[in-house]
Amino acid sequence: MSREILVPVDGSPKSTEGVEYALSTYGEESITVLHVLTPHAVWDERASDAPEADEEWREAAQAEADRILAEARDLADDYGVSVETETAVGEPWRAIVEYAEEDDVDHIIMGSHGRTDDSPLPLGSVAETVMRRSPVLVSIVR
Repeated sequence: MSREILVPVDGSPKSTEGVEYALSTYGEESITVLHVLTPHAVWDERASDAPEADEEWREAAQAEADRILAEARDLADDYGVSVETETAVGEPWRAIVEYAEEDDVDHIIMGSHGRTDDSPLPLGSVAETVMRRSPVLVSIVR
């Protein structure tokens, strides 16, 4: 029986390293690459709650997700591995943990830091929270 591996990605170098690790180590397992669209970052910056602004955000965020997930599929092709790709909307750590719970994930593999990789801390806030709240094993790629 194949194990279900979840690899969250945000387009950062560390998340790409997480995908590479999953592909090279668990290529025989079922791998899903997940990108989380995060609307709160836009809502915090926006003074207007106009519906058209939300639609513009969603289209731009989905285009970015499509680009990031296409890169993950291309990388998987380089390794000769088939992956599934998914998107979710919400707070990244919460969406990752919920996906793991709802989709019977056995193992989460993720980069230690996301887009802001300049932190002196060993883990970014999303990786740390996923590690603490996940119902399954979490491997952090540094």
